[in-house]
Amino acid sequence: MSDAPSYTPPKVWTWNKDNGGQFSKINRPTAGATHEKVLPVGRHPLQLYSLGTPNGVKVTVLLEELLELGHGGAEYDAWLINIGDGDQFGSGFVEINPNSKIPALMDHSTSPPTRVFESGAILLYLAEKFGAFLPSEPRKRTECLSWLFWQMGSAPYLGGGFGHFYAYAPIKIEYCIDRFAMEVKRQLDVLDRQLADKQFIAGDEYTIADMAIWPWYGALAAGLVYNAAEFLDTASYKHVNRWNKELAERPAVKRGRRVNRTFGSPESQLKERHDKSDFDPK
Repeated sequence: MSDAPSYTPPKVWTWNKDNGGQFSKINRPTAGATHEKVLPVGRHPLQLYSLGTPNGVKVTVLLEELLELGHGGAEYDAWLINIGDGDQFGSGFVEINPNSKIPALMDHSTSPPTRVFESGAILLYLAEKFGAFLPSEPRKRTECLSWLFWQMGSAPYLGGGFGHFYAYAPIKIEYCIDRFAMEVKRQLDVLDRQLADKQFIAGDEYTIADMAIWPWYGALAAGLVYNAAEFLDTASYKHVNRWNKELAERPAVKRGRRVNRTFGSPESQLKERHDKSDFDPK
């Protein structure tokens, strides 16, 4: 291990606004709104406020899969929340999600409207609401939910841990990168072993567990996040790669991945979605 400057934590931590790298302008140690901003409301009962990051993609993939099955009640408006501009700290968004993280959902089909925040909670809410992509048999349902919560507990090590220190931190710290790379590879091995004799994460059914895990770990395996596929040798996880490619070819997944996306090639982006025709404007 290379020598690194020694650091002794102070007795009481104080916030250094300039010590945060790429995200220093939007990260802060307090909650609550920083400005007044009313959120728009479209014509559909489901109003999604999000961004095309892995956590946002989970929900738009599920909504598109529900529509693919013919659930007309799953029609939705997807409004862009630009976290780089601090939209998540607007008063309207904070009313839906006091944690100021995307995605957030308002269901206006209930009275009063129901707010749902945290991507895993949104997936579970919608799967139960429409009776789809969540097995009803108790054992299979429990297996699906176990993997859903596995993703919610594991992804912070991938994004906030490995991704931050490998791709975004202003200083490359060997210990941090090594520690989180080891954990991410362990997680990939968990998935690879699970998928060795199963078509999908929770068994033979495509479920919200797949939709939760794919935007993070499928993108990692394909080299679409952090530019770390070679560093992590993701090609060696053959079962994860098989599963990733299979899901990536689903029409609803292709559509869901485009929604609220503001990066990549122009044809891969659909900044807001208010109707199915938005995917193929004339």
